[in-house]
Amino acid sequence: MRRVVSVSLGSSKRNHAVETELLGQSFNIERIGCDGDVAKAVALIKKLDGQVDCFGMGGTDIYLVAGKRRYTLRAGLSLARAAVKTPIVDGSGIKNSLQAIAVRAMKEAGYNFAGKKALVVAAIDAFGLVEALQAEGVKVVMGDLIFTIGVPVPIHTLAGLDRIARLLAPIICRLPMSWIYPTGEEQDKKERKPSKYAGYYDEADIISGDWHYIKKHMPERLPGKTVITNTITKDDVALLKEAGVEWLVTTTPELQGRSFGTNVIEAILVTLIGKPPRETTTQDYLDILDRMGYQPRIERLV
Repeated sequence: MRRVVSVSLGSSKRNHAVETELLGQSFNIERIGCDGDVAKAVALIKKLDGQVDCFGMGGTDIYLVAGKRRYTLRAGLSLARAAVKTPIVDGSGIKNSLQAIAVRAMKEAGYNFAGKKALVVAAIDAFGLVEALQAEGVKVVMGDLIFTIGVPVPIHTLAGLDRIARLLAPIICRLPMSWIYPTGEEQDKKERKPSKYAGYYDEADIISGDWHYIKKHMPERLPGKTVITNTITKDDVALLKEAGVEWLVTTTPELQGRSFGTNVIEAILVTLIGKPPRETTTQDYLDILDRMGYQPRIERLV
């Protein structure tokens, strides 16, 4: 049996494990949260190194990808270096492709993008999503400054995001991950209402991007909204239903009650392809996804 383990800086309350068959191969897939403890995550990777087929890295990234530029996160690098024998991936190799596939699948399912406005809570690592939405005529507001460092300035173009990334990304990449992204118990918390960011949610028809940023600041009610996000649990789905969200789209499919993160999907693909991640191309990923009949999750909640 092939084994994929996602070691995450996120909450251990979101742990999940499944066994499934993919392209004729049996897989054990597990997500293990380390509650923001980098030392614990490093120790776990070292313990399992050589015993699993591929690691996924959750709750942080090795790289932030903005357009054609790639920025290295110090926190992610410490985890990546802990794996000596087993390959480790953070999802950045497939993230943009999966985001574009999700938007295309929505269109094929009959979703009407005409006249829609979208909030992308953090677009620096979601260029594929922004480009796909804009290609459908959606007016996109990018909240990178708002949701990551609390500066209430929306970004409206990818060119503008690229300029800001050049200035801020080298600084942000040196900060502890907990300063810029919810880790550990912070992933289980939600800002007390009313959210100071409620206006950005209210103005958007589509709310998209990283789930933990969306969840942290979302208001109590989101009637009729569409949410496009990544990893999500049954409890998260219940929260969205309670808020009145109409459509839920995740860039990764549901596996036994859980949509795993893109790092897990990339780890599965690397295992199936059988090439080192540095030698694996975008086309390699797309070809194996096509063979798998890969489809994002599109679910009507109300």
